[in-house]
Formats: sequence, structure tokens, C-alpha cells
Amino acid sequence: MADFEALCRDFCVNQKLALKMDLPGSREPVLDLFGRLRKEMPRLSSLERYPDGEVALESDEGDRDFLWVAMRQTSLKSGWVNPASLEDAYRMHRAVLEVAPFFLSISPLDVAHLELVYAFDFECEGNRDEVVLDALLGGSHLGDFAEASTDSVIDAQPFLALVLADAPDMHVYLEVKTKSPRSEPSVAREGADPLSVMLTVRRTGPVRRLEDLPTHLAALSGHGERLVEQRLIPRVLMPLRARLDRG
Repeated sequence: MADFEALCRDFCVNQKLALKMDLPGSREPVLDLFGRLRKEMPRLSSLERYPDGEVALESDEGDRDFLWVAMRQTSLKSGWVNPASLEDAYRMHRAVLEVAPFFLSISPLDVAHLELVYAFDFECEGNRDEVVLDALLGGSHLGDFAEASTDSVIDAQPFLALVLADAPDMHVYLEVKTKSPRSEPSVAREGADPLSVMLTVRRTGPVRRLEDLPTHLAALSGHGERLVEQRLIPRVLMPLRARLDRG
């Protein structure tokens, strides 16, 4: 975690359970679920409803380590901004996976995918797109397409999608975002949009048993941590940090 704090302003681990059928829209199962989660995590004390249809249980917005659980029509999400440890975030995500299916009548056949998102936010003054182009694409054929001395870069948001060779049911998505609407899994909650990097590790397909979901979460976290340590930090985060430090 100290490495993350040295590299970026904020860091979070988000989880998303995507479903094929709509979640219950009535008050009772939602409030019962949130009440149960609040007993296990007392910091989840504020119920919020957003215009996009999301209902969320959140901790105090003023906390630097902000945590939340949210429901939309076909998804259940949870997240922890700046956790003291990765295990703290995983423990919360496991609790959601263990409890929520029984309150919300989720079936194993209903599961579309389960994913973990590791998101990193950087403070960036000036043209974020130029920073990304210079730090991550500089010297490449694609980067050379832009004549930096004369052209103005207005959008440079690289995106990659991979299937892991040692885990073909795992899909990996790397996104660099210079603009972060609320619908994106960024850790920013107020102020100017940050420059965000998001690594998503996703397991697709239904599950055999609901009891297998925590096991799938553990597999996602294992692959995710390895990719963050071996690829994301040296090949993406550190070049961005170096470019931002140069100004």
C-alpha cells in the first residue's frame, strides 16, 4: 500500500457482480441486505439514492478511506477507496458475495460475470491527454502520429483487452481515462476529474454454486495483484508518475 501512496493520489479496489435478471426493486430486501451489511461493517452508515437509479450504502464522504456498497438494476457493486490493506477490501467484497445472494434471490444461473477493478487516480494539471500520449505512447508509431509540436491532443485514452494464457476464463481490461464520469469505476468523488488508470480482472459465465463466488474472488485477486505488481506498476503507473513529476 505504501507503494501505491507514493505513486498516486488515491487508490481503490472495486468489485462488481453483474447479473442477467433484474434485482428486486422493493424496499424490504434492499433494506434488509443493507442492514445486515451495516452490522458487519458499522462504517456503512449512510443510505443514498442517485438519479441514475443506483442505491448505495456508504461511509462518511469526508473519510479518506471511503467504502460503499451499491445496487443497480442488474448489478451489485462494492468498493473501498484507500484501504489500509488489500485484505481489508477483499474482506468486505467477500462479505457482500456471501450475504447478498440470499437477500436478493440471486441464482447461480443469473451470474453474468464477477470482476475486480484496481483503480489509481493521479492529480494532473494541464492537458491530461498530452501527458498520457507522452508518458505511454511517446516513441511508438501511434504516438508519433500526433505532431506534438504543432497539434493539440484532445483525446488520448488507451484501452486494451486480454485473455490470460494461464486462465482462459479470465479477461483483463486496461483503461487510461482522462475524463471520469460518475458511471466509471474511478475513485474520484469531487473536484476536478483526475487522470485515472483502471485494471479490471473479470471472470465470465455462470457459477455452479453461490458458495463458489468467494473462491472466484480469490482467483481474481491473485491474478489482479500479479498484474498490478509485474505489469501495471512498472509499465504504466511509474511512467505516468515520472511524466507528472517533470511537469
